[in-house]
Amino acid sequence: MTEALSLEQAAQRLKEQDRILILCHKNPDGDTIGTGAALCKALLALEKEAAVFCSDPIPAMYEYMQIQRYTGQWTPEYIVAVDVAGIQLFGDAAQPYQDRVDLCIDHHATNSGYADATYLDAEAAAAAEIMVRLVDLLGVELTPELADCLYTGIATDTGCFRFSNTGAETHRTAARLMDAGARVSELNTLLFENRSRQRIVAEKIALQNLEYHFDGRCALTFLTREEITLSQVAPEELEDLTSLPRTIEGVDVGITLRQQPGGSYKVSIRTAGAADARVIAQHLGGGGHARAAGCELMGNLDNTKAAVLAEVEREFRRQEQLKQEEQ
Repeated sequence: MTEALSLEQAAQRLKEQDRILILCHKNPDGDTIGTGAALCKALLALEKEAAVFCSDPIPAMYEYMQIQRYTGQWTPEYIVAVDVAGIQLFGDAAQPYQDRVDLCIDHHATNSGYADATYLDAEAAAAAEIMVRLVDLLGVELTPELADCLYTGIATDTGCFRFSNTGAETHRTAARLMDAGARVSELNTLLFENRSRQRIVAEKIALQNLEYHFDGRCALTFLTREEITLSQVAPEELEDLTSLPRTIEGVDVGITLRQQPGGSYKVSIRTAGAADARVIAQHLGGGGHARAAGCELMGNLDNTKAAVLAEVEREFRRQEQLKQEEQ
């Protein structure tokens, strides 16, 4: 069982270590990359050897973070995972490290406790929100470069502060990052407003594949590997497609299925109202948050749809039962 740490204890352990390897999750998003990059920069400022490792390529759109990447230049003495809720999320290339994670810093309530020690704040909107506090405890100055990384994590995990996980503390933290020199306007344009022509093609296909279920309360779309290849879209540009089905009027649960190179389907679940995305994902072997969760399923498209929709139906029934019990 993992040892639950305070953030102060986590900071102290990092101060005592060197040659620190920072692991991000596969299919990296702005939060895992931004948090990992910020921690790496903070540790380098303390004159420690540190580097970031991810099983999948880091999207080119995050190049502005100038991440120190791990290429085997030294043997890790201490391994830290950031924004990784379960060991299955590391990816194949991380197998030499994933079974010996010393410290996990996370904000997912579904964290499996795989690390020797864990700092978990399920109330934080993003792992980057936690990292702002950790940087302070490490005694490192919040530079504009650090602020850019941390703002990226918070902004992407909150949908530019639109998602329900955004709280007052999230805004206060973002304001502090702005004061520290984060290039908010430039980053918002890069992260949320720039779409390639290939991304538009992928969105067109996703709209053509859109289906409605359970009297329109659930909308589901999908992209097969063939369709993704046809669009020529970069993988990182597909991340914001996960919110598309949920934005439709009357939809409580939005599902996006994206076929991965190995044939599996990455399932993204977004919810509104009473429906709990985390509950749906957990029944499918995944996890996440109440409004945003996901999993990965093996099988063909029809089987994947059937499995996911069965859990959506179960969640609708659970909510109806809870509603009846309250009356």
